[in-house]
Amino acid sequence: MIAISECLNGIPCRYDGMAKPNKGAQELVKAGAICICPEVLGGLDTPRTPAEIQGGDGFDVLCGKAKVMNKAGEDVTAQYVNGAEAALKLCKRYGVTEAVLKAKSPSCGSSLIYDGSFTGMLRPGVGVTAALLLKNGITVRDEQSCSATKDKAK
Repeated sequence: MIAISECLNGIPCRYDGMAKPNKGAQELVKAGAICICPEVLGGLDTPRTPAEIQGGDGFDVLCGKAKVMNKAGEDVTAQYVNGAEAALKLCKRYGVTEAVLKAKSPSCGSSLIYDGSFTGMLRPGVGVTAALLLKNGITVRDEQSCSATKDKAK
């Protein structure tokens, strides 16, 4: 079973109130993949103030060494951690072994995330949900891999 970032399925749940529909992701959902939006699961509204990880990446957030701050200077770490935990719970319930998540997101980024300066600069690292899924043995990829994983959705 595969989990997909809900915004990739065309649901307008991103920070800016928009979606980022991805045809491959939508095909995976049609084939049986489940959708998750950790930020909404964590209690954040749509739209919401953009947030970035400061002081590390998702692994650092999970162990208390980094925080997720929004552009207004508010600490939203708890919501990101709660959302990651809720997403993991769903993944376990449905037997998910792989997740295709939105690239560069502070929740879902699987290889690059924004650097915490709100200047558009990227750095290597994973988002909070991606880190928690990886820690629990779930393979995490970004939306570029959708066509390679389509046959594994069931």
